[in-house]
Amino acid sequence: MPRTAILLVIAAVACTPRADLDAERTAIAVADSAWLAAVQSGDVDSALSFWAEDAHVIAPGEPPYIGRDAIRQMLLAGLATLGFSVTWETTDIVVAPSGDVAYSFGTNAFTIPSPDGSLATLEGQGVVVWRKGEDGRWRCVVDIWNARGDSR
Repeated sequence: MPRTAILLVIAAVACTPRADLDAERTAIAVADSAWLAAVQSGDVDSALSFWAEDAHVIAPGEPPYIGRDAIRQMLLAGLATLGFSVTWETTDIVVAPSGDVAYSFGTNAFTIPSPDGSLATLEGQGVVVWRKGEDGRWRCVVDIWNARGDSR
């Protein structure tokens, strides 16, 4: 009997569909581009839809923003700041073999007013952790960045 059970488990695992990792990477890249467009357009509700309900945003020098309500407040404050803008470029996307979690690396640039009133651009680097929802959409669960250092 144990041999039959083992064979059934092996057969079930062998028949389990494998994730198409290239297709998932493409889906994340598409979501990432749409997310950037939503943020740059100032559409807070659309931008928020790219973060999971339980997402954590960890920005330099700030306490973590946890959950969409806190992230909404962060977005509203940033977008209300005269001269504020953000852009990013995702350079690498790695999807787990399971096809339901991933992480990406990239660079970013935030333009904000400096204390003297002029605009300053802060260049950074970051990591985003993605999770595929039950609805099939990829959403950010962790968004963390810091100042870009010298490359070595």
